[in-house]
Amino acid sequence: MDEHKKMPKTLYGMKPNEILGALGLEKTFQGKQVYKWLVRGVSSFEEMTDLPKPLRFRLGEAMPRLASSEVVDEQTDSSGATKLAIQLIDGAVVECVLLTDKEDRKTACLSSQVGCAMGCTFCRTGTMGLVRNLQAFEIIEQFVHLRRIAPDTTHIVFMGMGEPMANFAEVIQAINYLHDPAGFDIGLRRITISTCGLIPGILQLAEINLPVKLAVSLVTADNAQRTELMPVNKAYPLEELKSALLHYQHVVGKRFTLEYVMLHNYNTGLQSARKLAAFIRGLDVIVNLIPWNPAAELDWETPDGKEIAAFTRELDLLGVPYTRRFSRGRGVNGACGQLAVPKNVCDSNL
Repeated sequence: MDEHKKMPKTLYGMKPNEILGALGLEKTFQGKQVYKWLVRGVSSFEEMTDLPKPLRFRLGEAMPRLASSEVVDEQTDSSGATKLAIQLIDGAVVECVLLTDKEDRKTACLSSQVGCAMGCTFCRTGTMGLVRNLQAFEIIEQFVHLRRIAPDTTHIVFMGMGEPMANFAEVIQAINYLHDPAGFDIGLRRITISTCGLIPGILQLAEINLPVKLAVSLVTADNAQRTELMPVNKAYPLEELKSALLHYQHVVGKRFTLEYVMLHNYNTGLQSARKLAAFIRGLDVIVNLIPWNPAAELDWETPDGKEIAAFTRELDLLGVPYTRRFSRGRGVNGACGQLAVPKNVCDSNL
């Protein structure tokens, strides 16, 4: 190993041959050894016991940390959800969440950006604005930090901070790394990308025909309402969004999800149900109903049980296929739409 070689800021995101070159290792198989240890979640070279001890010492001296980021806060609520605040190499902070469902299935909810430029009025992340895109290794490291808490994590959703389709190349690079059968081996059908409706990203996803799951935040099938709630609708109104989704469905041939955040006395009435039924006509979808998760900075209210029951009865009559999401992570502000870091925290470190 070249003693004066400049060490990389992280080893995550690299394949074995890239690790070999980055560390200046002399034996080809050592790149594979390091790669396998990274997948196991070790935090130092000293733990890589099949490497020669003198080599472990030299590497550890030159590169004390294997990742570029570190966990600066961890919170767990009564549902078992754990939220991590992760400080990145430039001081910016991003949040990610580990969710456990009633079948004890573990899902990593990852962020694709620090903040978000989309400005959806029901989402706390939108109050931050966009600080910057994450690089692929920073996305991967979120998964690594969460997996140290739960090594049996099997699913990934890009539903954290940011709009994944606005950082398409880095998100896809991270997915390909996490999918690698010789590495973390996360099945593509166990990965979901959620978008507020950025049509270019939906079309790109169709073009590469990567068999991940797609979730689209619809929230309402009324153009005027959706423009009020989601500025993206000005650029990509419902008619164009549906056309893109029909194309995606034709190319990919898989059912996708429409996320419908229920807002008290806003999008849960009879007309809202009818417009939703009309929008999904011709689409192979399931609607995921999400009661709005409270955020102190925002003025919306969560519909009560009676309001939700009336809305779902109407959806039943109209033949709309739906599921009800029971929010996990609310106790740590880690549920859908609740992730946010005060923007001054990021700005002061950049």
